[in-house]
Amino acid sequence: MTSKVARFLADHQPATPCLVLDVDRVEANFRRISAGLPLARVYYAVKANPARPILDRLVALGSSFDAAGIEEIEMCLAAGAAPERISFGNTIKKSSAIARAFAAGVDMFAFDSAEELDKLAQLAPGSRVYCRILVENEGADWPLSRKFGTTVANARTLMLRAAELGLDPYGLSFHVGSQQTTTGSYEAAIGKVAMLFTDLRDAGVNIRMVNLGGGFPVRYREEVPEFGQFADAIMGAMTEHFGNALPEMLIEPGRSVVGDAGVIAAEVVLVSRKDPTDPVRWVYLDIGRFGGLAETEGEAIKYRFTTAHDGGETGPVAIAGPTCDGADILYERSNYRLPLALTAGDRIEILAAGAYTTTYASQRFNGFSPLAEHYV
Repeated sequence: MTSKVARFLADHQPATPCLVLDVDRVEANFRRISAGLPLARVYYAVKANPARPILDRLVALGSSFDAAGIEEIEMCLAAGAAPERISFGNTIKKSSAIARAFAAGVDMFAFDSAEELDKLAQLAPGSRVYCRILVENEGADWPLSRKFGTTVANARTLMLRAAELGLDPYGLSFHVGSQQTTTGSYEAAIGKVAMLFTDLRDAGVNIRMVNLGGGFPVRYREEVPEFGQFADAIMGAMTEHFGNALPEMLIEPGRSVVGDAGVIAAEVVLVSRKDPTDPVRWVYLDIGRFGGLAETEGEAIKYRFTTAHDGGETGPVAIAGPTCDGADILYERSNYRLPLALTAGDRIEILAAGAYTTTYASQRFNGFSPLAEHYV
């Protein structure tokens, strides 16, 4: 929690649940990432948190943007981003969205199938396109599974076809999964992409870019490698496989830009036991999986909690949200412990919650209002 966030919570005691986010920390994170990989252009993954104060600050810093949908593209444009600094990075796009983006001046699009390539050729003629490759997500707390990407063999066919369709076969991309905690995943993916890159060059394709995706982690409960370790591993692998002929490099950080800039302030609604002899207390908060904490599904992202009783004796807990839905359980198997003094009405803070929370929040499920937001 930054001093600005702590001061805002102390001075204003905002109604809970709410996110309080320090935009200066966003800037510091962006600068750290840019300095760590100076040869890569940073395309902020807007889906992590598309709030206007964040976009305004990043536009002023000269960031580019990775957008998942036409609505995010229009948010970036409204914040002053130049269309040539926006990548439509979703491989699954409505035809109407492609047409609107192209009409707005966006000319860089991701794809991973022949069907999507045909849409791009028709609706965004001459655009720069890059093909997403399937890679392993081992080591990621929030894997992206097999929904996105294609095989190396099919990617080769598609990139050759892109040129035939009048598109600019700009590059290749991959994503090693969100909250990736190992550097080796990037090294393996770079090696896989580099072989195809060289093959396409030899086949006469004017390919010139590698998009390394995002996935860089923030600290939740467990320590994670510093960004510098990822940067060293990436540059080592790029140099090993490309030598001095490095291609253009793009990265798409989202969580690592905004995650630790935000704190969710919540209230304890109830502390109870299923049986008086049960050592495990159930702690129910006024925010749960449907209120913005969707990444607790499968207990994947393990947030840290702080309370006014920290330092006192603790005991095992299960932590759940307030809704009348049996799936609204945050943690039951992850060995969380909270102070024994914790009781209904107490405030509790959820740390490093600036990414993938506000936009995951449901629209009044059980009547609860969406997560309130404060940017300081």
